[in-house]
Amino acid sequence: MKNSICKGKDKYFTDVTKAKMAQDRRDFMESCKTGDLHSVSYLLEVKEVEPNLKDEWNSTALYYACLCGHKNVVIYLLENGAKCEAKTFDGERCLYGALTDEIRDILKSYKAVVTGHARRNFYLDFMKRLLEASCYSDITFVIHNETFAAHRCILQSRNEYFAEMLETRWKNKSTVHIKSSLVRPQAFKRVLEYVYTGTLQVHINIVDDCLRFAKQCGMTSLIEKINQRLKEIEDYVPSKPGTHIHIVSVEPSLDDTPVQDDLNQLAQMAFPVEKRDPLAQGVFPFCGGLLQVPPYTDVCFEVEQDKFFCHKMFFTERSDYFKGLFADHFNEVSLDQNSIPIISLHEVTSDVFMQVIYYLYTDSVNLTEDLCYEILVVADLYLLPGLKRLCANKIASQLTEESVFQVLRVSRMFSLVKLEDQCVEFISRIVERITDNEEFIELVKEDAASVENREEVDSITIIDDLRYHIANNLKMYSELQEAQEKLSYLDHLLQELGIEG
Repeated sequence: MKNSICKGKDKYFTDVTKAKMAQDRRDFMESCKTGDLHSVSYLLEVKEVEPNLKDEWNSTALYYACLCGHKNVVIYLLENGAKCEAKTFDGERCLYGALTDEIRDILKSYKAVVTGHARRNFYLDFMKRLLEASCYSDITFVIHNETFAAHRCILQSRNEYFAEMLETRWKNKSTVHIKSSLVRPQAFKRVLEYVYTGTLQVHINIVDDCLRFAKQCGMTSLIEKINQRLKEIEDYVPSKPGTHIHIVSVEPSLDDTPVQDDLNQLAQMAFPVEKRDPLAQGVFPFCGGLLQVPPYTDVCFEVEQDKFFCHKMFFTERSDYFKGLFADHFNEVSLDQNSIPIISLHEVTSDVFMQVIYYLYTDSVNLTEDLCYEILVVADLYLLPGLKRLCANKIASQLTEESVFQVLRVSRMFSLVKLEDQCVEFISRIVERITDNEEFIELVKEDAASVENREEVDSITIIDDLRYHIANNLKMYSELQEAQEKLSYLDHLLQELGIEG
């Protein structure tokens, strides 16, 4: 009975969180249409809305900002990760739809549109880095004198054709020569990038080569996506004179995570057999049998007498902590019967380490209320900011009037800006009930005292943030009186405490 209640509670909080995220996305799109740069920056930097999300009309925020002529918003979006690659469908759409020549010139001249320094998909960056830098690669393909390094565990997890070849013709081979005239190096490279990242960018001149190789590999989903993009281009270009699209782009939707979904099984296989998901007991994609450990492992972690067989690349390329750990201690580790190095970890429990592994492999985590704070502490230790953010999102979904002040302190301790903002927003809705709360009063005093040699004009962080949210939550004129009452509660509290603010 208790478990069913907990599951119902978790589902409620999950639904509430999803609803808030959906509202943030709608607000983000609307702010780009109206040119509200302050709201756009707040939603992007604090609420962590994805800058390249698309709405039901397949339109991006950058497209709306261009269409409505908001130059400052266009520049801000470009500087913070919005994509507008030349000669792509989305890029040409922004150029064609731009309200002014000035915005059109900005789009054409902006050189950092692909990388965006402030907003990045770190998991996608990680997978690209694995492929491009050949980190821990264990197989090399040679195609017409061009070489491509790869990782067997990823190929086997992601594609049935590669999995079968690795178990048969390519078994025990470190170098594979592909001499078929039907396989072109550039097409192989692009399809390999898709295997690693779930994304594809290819010049229209080699699309047919990519389709041919994708068909050989049995990639029906990729073939469908390429054909869909070609159809969109075919329909769009004739209706927009002057547009030229040379690049075909395939990207998963915001809620589609094909790479993470496939690597989920690899992560599950790293766990001790008795701790794996019952639905995934030892069955590895495309292997057709049960496995005790995942294939091609090169490191074993021992935690509380449990052994986790893993792949070093997921640890060293996602965490500087583990990169340093391997560099400093690899000559001191013991070896198992298969000569796999064993590293003992003492600062983490087995259950928490399972979630760390799951995050490193899939960029997601199964958080429970009991483990959330433990995982947050370990994520901070292991230098995993993305995992910290996931913990913060879970904590935020379960805020209560009793917990919000402690959570606010936690958010500051671990530098979780979004969680801190969510706590303040929560408090702003109940100001009239908490101005005599001892925890709140202590926070106000601490923030006031945190400014050395405080002057009368200096602000108090918690008070300023509350005032911002109270004002920002105003949707209708009828709510003005309620907002003024809340502000008066804060002013009265400061007066009682003898603090100017």
